[in-house]
Order: sequence, then C-alpha cells, then structure tokens
Amino acid sequence: MRTLNKEMQDLITPKMAYDLLRKGNMRFVSNLKINRNLLQQVNETRDGQHPFAVILSCIDSRTGAELVFDQGLGDIFSIRVAGNILNTDILGSMEFACKVAGAKIILVLGHTKCGAIKGACDHVELGNLTHLLQKVKPAIAKTPLHGPVSYTYIDKVAANNVHHVMDQIVELSSILKDMVDDGQIAIVGGMYDVETGKVKFFEHPDLMHLPHEEALETYQ
Repeated sequence: MRTLNKEMQDLITPKMAYDLLRKGNMRFVSNLKINRNLLQQVNETRDGQHPFAVILSCIDSRTGAELVFDQGLGDIFSIRVAGNILNTDILGSMEFACKVAGAKIILVLGHTKCGAIKGACDHVELGNLTHLLQKVKPAIAKTPLHGPVSYTYIDKVAANNVHHVMDQIVELSSILKDMVDDGQIAIVGGMYDVETGKVKFFEHPDLMHLPHEEALETYQ
C-alpha cells in the first residue's frame, strides 16, 4: 500500500474516495487488511499530509475509523465526538480538511447501539453532556416512537441523526456547499453495525455502481 502524496490525492475523485472507503470496510469485515509499513508511513508523511477523506464518527471504542475502513497514516482525517454531532469547531475542521488540505469526501458515520443516542432518547442530563445531547433532539423529533425505547428505535434515531448532520453541513457551511455543488467533494452517510463490523452506506445516486478507475489501483 502506497502512502498518499499530493499527486495521488489530486487524481482521486469523490466517487473514487467513496469506493476506497467501501472497499476498505469490505476488507475489514473479511479480516483481509492490507499490509502496511506504518513506520515507513510516519517517515513519508513527516513533511505533509494528503488525506482523501474526512470521517465524522462517534467516540465509541468500537468504531475507530482507521480500523473500520482499513486505512493507514495520512489517509483520512478522523473527527470523533459522542453521537457524531456537529458544532462550529467540527465544521471548521471539515472546511480545513476539504478546502485547504484537499480531502474529497466527508462521511458522517453513526453506529448501532450508540450510548450517546440512547442517552439523548432517555433525556440524560449530566454536566456538559446535557448540551451535547441536545443536538440529537432534531433526530428524535423525526423518529416516531411506538412503545418503550428499544435499540431498534435508538438505531433509527442514530440513522436520522446522520441524515440531520449531513443536512447541517451544507446548511451551515457555504464553503462546503459550494464544493459539493461544484463536484469537488461529496458528503455521504452510513451506519456501522457493532455486531458485524459492516458499514451500511446510505444510497448516494451519484456514487453508486462505480466503474473501474485506474487511479484507484495506483493508490492500492
């Protein structure tokens, strides 16, 4: 596996970035991770970084993005916060990652059996966590509840929360919206299953059914 450099990053399109994440998760689930010399990658990224993706995910200890998508040093920007919620600091980080550093895709990644989402559904109040969990309320409002709160319901809220955050990104950042409109980046969502390790990507009509692209093979 080659370490990403500027020339390779420039060749990657949003479609290819999506495919790199999808294939990486397939390797993870199959326990066929790519062999990497991480110390070599430390050396090769010492003068700069050229990641192809930004991943906003939960702090859950089971959902480390580099592992879940079988990526190495210098491949992705990983943003982690309970409930994969959005705030201005995270949004600014995404703007840096895409506009300045050249990332081609933003993935908002929720997961099943999320403790933060459960806490929001249970109306937990605890110090600064109270304010964080308030950001999940719009997703709860979009998710009808019939009966007691179950993990089936919590997973539906988590999925709606991913969609809500995706919408917020383009609503609150004109920089990222313009990049999406110009085809420079894509914003996608997905849910990680903590029981199987598989990521279910939400359908994106412009990124599905990808053809073979030679530049992808150059990287891999």
